[in-house]
Amino acid sequence: MLTLPKIIERPAQPYLYVTFTVSMNQMNRPAEEGFPRLFAHIEKHGLKPVGAPFYNYRRINMEKTLDVEAGIALENAGPEEGALKTGILPAGRFMSLTWHGHPDDLITVTGMMIGWARLTQQDFDMVEKPDGDHFACRLEFYESKPDEVPNMDEWVTTLAFKLKD
Repeated sequence: MLTLPKIIERPAQPYLYVTFTVSMNQMNRPAEEGFPRLFAHIEKHGLKPVGAPFYNYRRINMEKTLDVEAGIALENAGPEEGALKTGILPAGRFMSLTWHGHPDDLITVTGMMIGWARLTQQDFDMVEKPDGDHFACRLEFYESKPDEVPNMDEWVTTLAFKLKD
């Protein structure tokens, strides 16, 4: 099940992240390596997450590599440690939709949202460069907790891509 895209306003939000450069066949790596590191850091420092963990796609070159942040928004930014960094997710207008289904189908879902953006003449906040498309903020929130929803076909994922001002 897929919701229709909608335009939402998101406030600026502190977040904790770790960056990965991966190919499409390595997309599990940020989740398998990044999310456990984030949650351990949050617990160690008594930080308060706000919302679901996410991927933030900063650079995409589907044929080669992607720069992806595994991240989670925080009530307040905490300390950085090694590869774990803090930042601010930008405020602004975002195109968003929610997908109920297997994460493997997100490529198709993302394509549908990109098509909707083109159809409605909405431009994402991104720059095309020789090494790929660079995004100001392109989020994929993983709303379902695997220990609570073990069937990936029942997972809920929300996409939120920043639009140009």
